[in-house]
Amino acid sequence: MKFGILVNEGPYTHQASDSAYKFAKAAIDKGHEVFRVFFYHDGVNNGTALAVPPQDDRHIPNQWSELAKQHNVDLVLCVAAAQRRGMLDEDEAKRNGKSANNVAEGFRISGLGQLIEAGIQADRLVVFGD
Repeated sequence: MKFGILVNEGPYTHQASDSAYKFAKAAIDKGHEVFRVFFYHDGVNNGTALAVPPQDDRHIPNQWSELAKQHNVDLVLCVAAAQRRGMLDEDEAKRNGKSANNVAEGFRISGLGQLIEAGIQADRLVVFGD
């Protein structure tokens, strides 16, 4: 089965991020495909390169980055939600006259069309968070 995943909540403040990651990992481990994970609203904070959790805590952005790297999962941050929250990749930083970018490895910024495509291409679109 091919899954699309929508994450609407940020890491460390809501269970949605952890649940979405564990769902994606379990689906892949069972032989299913995760076509895309789309991060929307506060969910875009899962893609920050600037998170520094305590050493004895899980590093949620790094977990997503590793999943993308190991299993070729497309991790997409909503451009509008990301910009509102100060999340910029290199292209968006240049376009907006900013001096830095802060999107973690394996994530990319794009529009809502990527969410629509995930809903069309996947057998199921699973939503985590409000």
